[in-house]
Amino acid sequence: MHAPAPGPAPQGDALTALWQAHRRFVAAILLAHAPRGADLDDLLQEVGMVLVRCRGQLRALDAFLPWVRTIARNVAISAGRRARRHGALFAKEPPDGESLGDPRQRGDAAAQREEASYWLARIQELPDEYREPLVLRSVDGLSQREIAEALGLPETTVETRLARARRMLRASANARALVTAAHDRPVPGGGPHAALH
Repeated sequence: MHAPAPGPAPQGDALTALWQAHRRFVAAILLAHAPRGADLDDLLQEVGMVLVRCRGQLRALDAFLPWVRTIARNVAISAGRRARRHGALFAKEPPDGESLGDPRQRGDAAAQREEASYWLARIQELPDEYREPLVLRSVDGLSQREIAEALGLPETTVETRLARARRMLRASANARALVTAAHDRPVPGGGPHAALH
């Protein structure tokens, strides 16, 4: 007796609707795995092209999330390889002599961009197993149960990984606060510029 043939792959409108409904999820996966400085719009477009080219591989609508997650991770990892080959893995450093300092003491828009860039860099330093659930929770707003389903993990594992990821980020925030405090501390024996003479 033969197994039943798989149903037809989602086409046209069905695939477009899935893409639109889960575009933010895809963006979160890309953010979790792409190198710093990668253009998110370019990566989303690359994922979209792969989806269209490989749509015949998707056999059921309920398999879309794990399928598109794999594609997004592969696209992000490929972007990282390309960036390393071209020597562009790290984002541009601040201009000479410019201190990051306390973002609250500078312009709001620039400070917010810098703060977001700082935290994205810290998140990207987390190991994969902690980074991906945290980005899905923070960027895509998925619940622990939804993250567990998307990643194929038990919900308790997701809960543990989220807690550990947040703990690692808190440690990073504490280290940053210590550096900022040390930077702002007056120099003994003179004014703020005494160390420059």
